[in-house]
Amino acid sequence: MSSARHSIQIKNLALSLGLTCTLTFTPLLIHPSALAENPHTSDLTVMTNPDVSYGQGSASIMVHGMRKGQADGPKHDKPIRAVPGGGNRSRPGGGGGSSDPVVQSAALTSSGSLATGLNFEGLGNGFPNFSVNSAPPDTNGAVGATQYVQWVNESFAVFDKTTGATVAGPIAGNQLFQSLGASHPCAVNNDGDPIAQYDKANGRWILTQFSVTNGNILGYWQCIAISQTSDATGAYNVYAYKQPAFNDYPKVGVWNGTYYITYNMFSGNTFAGSRLCAYDGAAMRAGTTAQEQCFQLSNSFGGILPADVDGSSPPPAGSDEYLLNFGNNVLNTWRFHVDFVASGNTTLTGPYLTSVASFTEACSGGTCIPQPGTTQLLDSLGDRLMYRLSYRHFSDGHEALFVNHSANPGSVSAGVRWYELRPAVSGGVTVYQQSTYAPSGGLNRWMASIASDKNGNLAVGYSTSSSNDYPSIRFSYRTPGDALSKLGSEQLLQAGTGSQLRTLNRWGDYSAMTVDPVDDCTFWYTNQYLLNSGTFNWHTRIATFKVAGCN
Repeated sequence: MSSARHSIQIKNLALSLGLTCTLTFTPLLIHPSALAENPHTSDLTVMTNPDVSYGQGSASIMVHGMRKGQADGPKHDKPIRAVPGGGNRSRPGGGGGSSDPVVQSAALTSSGSLATGLNFEGLGNGFPNFSVNSAPPDTNGAVGATQYVQWVNESFAVFDKTTGATVAGPIAGNQLFQSLGASHPCAVNNDGDPIAQYDKANGRWILTQFSVTNGNILGYWQCIAISQTSDATGAYNVYAYKQPAFNDYPKVGVWNGTYYITYNMFSGNTFAGSRLCAYDGAAMRAGTTAQEQCFQLSNSFGGILPADVDGSSPPPAGSDEYLLNFGNNVLNTWRFHVDFVASGNTTLTGPYLTSVASFTEACSGGTCIPQPGTTQLLDSLGDRLMYRLSYRHFSDGHEALFVNHSANPGSVSAGVRWYELRPAVSGGVTVYQQSTYAPSGGLNRWMASIASDKNGNLAVGYSTSSSNDYPSIRFSYRTPGDALSKLGSEQLLQAGTGSQLRTLNRWGDYSAMTVDPVDDCTFWYTNQYLLNSGTFNWHTRIATFKVAGCN
């Protein structure tokens, strides 16, 4: 797509959604060495004049004072809203015919030994004071200074990081937003698509979900709560930002004190492109009026993730946020420069195109994961990158980003395509290592999340299933001493003992691998599984582990 054509599409979409962001085409001076690293820089677009809005801060009561429990209610599955992943969909899912040249089909043993830790039940069927009302669970969580917060559809809970004991909850997500007023959509609706995130540099929790019920009348909102301290059971500064259309699949990244959220926007059931937003983290932490600045992309781009910083070393001063999605055998990168004092200085530059090994989206982006004892297939969400896009600035000075998506390895329907990326001089990224993890044995692997510890050990957690193996939770890991582009030592975190039955195909929508901000070594992973065959009876698991030598 040419820059001129791209600009027309974005301008037309902006007009249709009532947005104010415009495009400026700025000649970019690129060092010759950057062209060698990333030759696809000729179509860069610089967007300026973002859509600006404001959220008025309001303080919640203490979490300990909020109403507990999620009562049993009507069961409903949340329909999948597909995005144009841009990957190769010409071959149907189900295995066979994949041209993926970087499949890891052999199981290997990592050079690093593993120390396992906690492994306990998260929110789900049978958890005290919690009833499963919807599917999928949207399983995610984050680890903080002393606690772990898990948020699923449609409640969150706080766990003690040392023992795994429940400290608070389950609490319905909309309880966080009651101080906005009893009639505010964020206080009334409890619609989910939640994210629990921890701002490691500032010791604050970020808890967010959307409000979309009766959105054509009440508006579509993103409801954001920022803890006032590092204690997840304390009070929160809460905000609500009205979006111009259905703000599906919000994903959060923290970058140098600013909070970024990406959305897949829908006008009715029609995909309208990704919306990329920056939020004034300093103002939100202070509880004052906080600015939102957003850029709307065309419907050619969906499933974009914002980078989220792991570790104690921040990105280099003045470094702009990374945002990624995938296209046809490429990764697209945007750089978001935000200025909350003068929005005229805010820019979004991209996409920088980075070629990757060829791949086919798992299940052609849709549903094809088999299970035992049923013809019901599960969603792959192979049309998008999977949460999180983890960034780390290592002690030796080098930077790396880690991300994954589900691809067809040829032998089965789905394997985990993962990348370690390095910043390019051009402003985009280069591939340091990549692989599609699909050891022989017939298991499908998908719904993954990836992160790295401070020593460069990498861990990937995911769902597994086949016609002979119930949906379960597994993970693999590698050390810097292992062969590049190889994972080893697959581990079973939780065996499933049931299949999801007809007619429910929704699974996931995401999982979460995070790293303890205190030791910067311990991985925390959460995902869903089933104990018994059925529908709306999912369980979740939370477990920890670390690679020996990281202290």
